[in-house]
This record gives sequence, structure tokens and C-alpha cells, in this order.
Amino acid sequence: MKHVEVVILNWNGLDIIKPCLDSVLANTYTNYSVTIVDNHSDDGSVEMIKKEYPQIHVVELDKNYLFAGGYNRYFQSVKSSAIKYVMLLNNDTIVDKHLIEEFVSAAAQYGEDNIYGGKIFYHDQGDKIWYAGGSINLKLASIKHIGIREKDSPRFSTIEKTDYVTGCCLFTSLNTIQALNGFDESFNMYVEDVDFCIRAKQMGVECYFWPNATLQHRVSSSMGGNYSLKKIGKKMKGLGLLLHKHGVNN
Repeated sequence: MKHVEVVILNWNGLDIIKPCLDSVLANTYTNYSVTIVDNHSDDGSVEMIKKEYPQIHVVELDKNYLFAGGYNRYFQSVKSSAIKYVMLLNNDTIVDKHLIEEFVSAAAQYGEDNIYGGKIFYHDQGDKIWYAGGSINLKLASIKHIGIREKDSPRFSTIEKTDYVTGCCLFTSLNTIQALNGFDESFNMYVEDVDFCIRAKQMGVECYFWPNATLQHRVSSSMGGNYSLKKIGKKMKGLGLLLHKHGVNN
């Protein structure tokens, strides 16, 4: 049974991270461990995790390095040869108890070094989908989640290749992460996952949507909600950088 390291990035997640950790620790797969990478929180979340979850490893960073920088500092520090797979997970998610088991099964069937993402639902909207695969069209400057804001149905229950896997929940091998040198920190926030998947495809790594791996997501809780101006601004900036890097004329 191959080891999976679940890596959860945290920044001031005291109000949301407990349900996430409880759901991860309830998973049926037995050979996994959990690491919190903390982006210099000051809300007491680190102290709470250390007290209530002593089995979880906490990496405390000296400042907020945001998404790419926070994860990259963890990747650069990994020394253990026992880690086969890494599952990146937002701290505002609640996962199904079979999630890790499903991803390990996917990797066994479709390739250990490929990238896998599950079906993600809005936390507060029942069976309404947030992510069921990803679509990229650089000619139209379009990046979108397949199925977003639609009700779940059989058409979102097929295993298939996809353009990208969201960093909200991304499963792959440590080998793939190291081969790609982690995330490109120039994106700062948003679209790092899309760039990661584009670069992976350039070296022959495929992305798969795995619908049997399910979870819920409190969308953009650290950015003030799904439609916050701050979030929209950062997304537009990230898209501009992505087009500059991978645009059709490059």
C-alpha cells in the first residue's frame, strides 16, 4: 500500500479547518499522513491544530507566501522517500471518507504520475457542482470549470481526461511535483494550478477527472466569497500572466 501525504495549506483558517481535518482523518485508506503548511496565521489556528490534532505535522512559515509559495516551500523541504503520492487540499473543504482510496485506485489504473481531480460540490448548495473537470481555451482567453453551478447528473459522472485539475483538491505523485519544480510563484494567487497542468501536459502527464472522488468546498472563504472584487481582480491578473506565458503566439 503506497503512502499518500495530504498537504493542506492554511492561513487564518480557525473557523473552517476543523471540519476539513475531521473529514480527512475519517478516510478509509490507511497509509496516509497529514501535513498543514501554515502561511503565518495569527488567528490561533496553528495552536488549535497542535492541541487537538497531535498526529498532524505542522510546517510553520515565516510569512504568508500565498498558494504557490506556501506549497513550494513544503515541496522543497520534503526529504522522505516513503511518500509516493501527494494530495493538495484546501482548508475550506469537507471530503468523502473514500476520497484518498478513490485517487489511489485512479492512479493504479491510469498512471501513477498523472494528475487527478475529483467532483467538487458547493458546501451550502447540496448537489450543485463547483468542479467536474476543467476547460482551457487560450485563443478565447477562457478558463472554466465544467459543470459549475449545475446540478449533479450522469453526464458529470464519467471518468475522462480534462484540461486541468483545480488546486482545491489535486492528487499526483511526488515525482511529478518535483519534475515540474512545483508551482510558478509569479502567478501569486489563482491560475497556478492551470499553469501547473499545462506544463505537466507538455512533459506527457495527463489530467483526469475522477467523479467517484467527491468533496464539498466553501468557495473562496479566504477571499471574501465567490464574487468578491478582490478575487475577480486576482483571477484577471492571473489569466493575463497565463496568456503571456502560454498564449497562442508563444
